[in-house]
Amino acid sequence: MMLRRWMAAGLVAVATAGVLNAVPAAAERPYDPTAQSLRALGQRHGLYVGTAVDMAALADPAEPRYREIVRDEFSTVTAENVMKWESLEPTRGTYDWSAADELVATARRNGQKVRGHVLVWHSQLPKWLTDGVADGSIDNTELRSILRKHITTVASRYRGRIWQWDVVNEAVSDPWDTPSTLHYKGFWAEHLGPGYVADAFRWARAADPTALLFYNDYNIEAFGSGDPANDKTQFVYDMVKGLLARGVPIDGVGSQGHLGTQYGNYDTLQVADALHRFAGLGLSTAFTEVDVRSRLTDGVQAGDSEEINPRLQASAANFHVLLQACLAEPRCLSFTVWGFTDRHSWVPGTFDDPPQGLATIYDENYQPKRAYQVMKADLIYAGPPYVRMRATPKPRR
Repeated sequence: MMLRRWMAAGLVAVATAGVLNAVPAAAERPYDPTAQSLRALGQRHGLYVGTAVDMAALADPAEPRYREIVRDEFSTVTAENVMKWESLEPTRGTYDWSAADELVATARRNGQKVRGHVLVWHSQLPKWLTDGVADGSIDNTELRSILRKHITTVASRYRGRIWQWDVVNEAVSDPWDTPSTLHYKGFWAEHLGPGYVADAFRWARAADPTALLFYNDYNIEAFGSGDPANDKTQFVYDMVKGLLARGVPIDGVGSQGHLGTQYGNYDTLQVADALHRFAGLGLSTAFTEVDVRSRLTDGVQAGDSEEINPRLQASAANFHVLLQACLAEPRCLSFTVWGFTDRHSWVPGTFDDPPQGLATIYDENYQPKRAYQVMKADLIYAGPPYVRMRATPKPRR
């Protein structure tokens, strides 16, 4: 009798506990992943979700929402312009570190990592440098020395505070350039030859042994039709493979991800294949400057929903393809959007004939767009076995 009473009491207790556990207290809230930020959701996969930062907007007292979103939604930040050479050394020998230092300090306060952008690029160079080369007062021997000094100075200043450096940016031509055969392009290749790429990585590594060193370019989201002469991704793949074979300390390849809804673009399987193939070389990857622009037709500018809605849906689909492919490759470490709001997007000021815009994941009033929601859904619903935690690479010596 005593045993039956004890068993009956136990069953009642278990049943009661089950009921209590099944019904949350009034003060408790059920877990809602949709209320979490991109930053928090990315942490589930070890993926850093980042943004390029417009430092003028960040410092503007009239833009508190801009600062809030930078802080809350993103786990890594990139200087949109203030780490480029023309901004850092507008006068030869005189550096202005103020804005770049502020970005790094802000990231530290926010618990964010920093992508350094960029050490070597043919664009946004200081006028004293390009004029000196043009008028012959700076010859190629001195130019190489100046480049080495710049890389060493900048990378040394931020040593230990930069997670990933875009060491060399956009060194490879496009099939529509002249000549059409793919080649090393731009100011540095013209004056120093293609060997400057390897030099830049070696100088950057000497200045900062801890940063991951990336080659960064656009139109390398996927491999092309199989014709190596016209396949920019294949050219970059062969280039970095050759750098590795020569012991050059390159750690990763950044795919910018500047897309447009008017183009065919790629599907997830094609993009994931490219990431897997770069990972097969032992390299990390990242999407570094993602945005998806659209033509601003008269109907779009007039607010015609029949023209706006398809563009917003196509934009979201392209963000989805890149993020889904990144999630599928554990060596894809970060996913950075190139500005997060149409209010401060570079696109309308650059693509104006015909006008283009609608490129980011928030509208001009800081309202999240369909692309933002699709990214959030990707991060929420992805998981094993095809999505695993990110790898933890060590910088090559």
